[in-house]
Amino acid sequence: MSVDNGPQPIVLDTSVFTNPVVAHTFGPSTEAALTAFVDLARPIGHRIRFYMPPAVLAELENFTDPGQLPADIEFVLHLKAPRRDEITVPGSYLYELIEDVRSRIDKGLRVAEKAVREVQPSSVEKTIARLRDRYREALRTGLLDSAEDLDVILLAHELSAAVCSADHGLMRWAERIGLRLISPQRLHGILAQLAQEQPP
Repeated sequence: MSVDNGPQPIVLDTSVFTNPVVAHTFGPSTEAALTAFVDLARPIGHRIRFYMPPAVLAELENFTDPGQLPADIEFVLHLKAPRRDEITVPGSYLYELIEDVRSRIDKGLRVAEKAVREVQPSSVEKTIARLRDRYREALRTGLLDSAEDLDVILLAHELSAAVCSADHGLMRWAERIGLRLISPQRLHGILAQLAQEQPP
């Protein structure tokens, strides 16, 4: 990503700091990841401007101890809600979303039917746990499935910003509507490089 033409807007998703696969890029815990992010982002605010919808920050706070977060986090991470009433969405996207949801409901039903057929009296709890995992994977993996995810996409669209997330469903829809994408790992590398370039 080029950062040579003025401040580049990037909208961040909760998963940058909470997804177990990528969150360690910034730190071993959500609080540590946020602190490391703020420390890297603070001195380069003139190069990259970070945004997060308030609903996403509220979701993120469910994973954190607010008392351990940097005091200036809201000066580094700009809170802005998308103008939901002013954004138009092509009807084809809605049709695609409906078809995706319908397909996933059918997959979830098949997963549930298979689990019922496999159940044995001695393994009910194990079967339920397996059913939950498979059902969640069938219905939610790769799906835009929350208002917070939609806020990220709408705000990025409004600001002509890049989206940074570890959520496959969110990133798939961001790509679908032509938004710029950046992975958390790549973001960390960019921040570290820019921080090194700052004068002492």
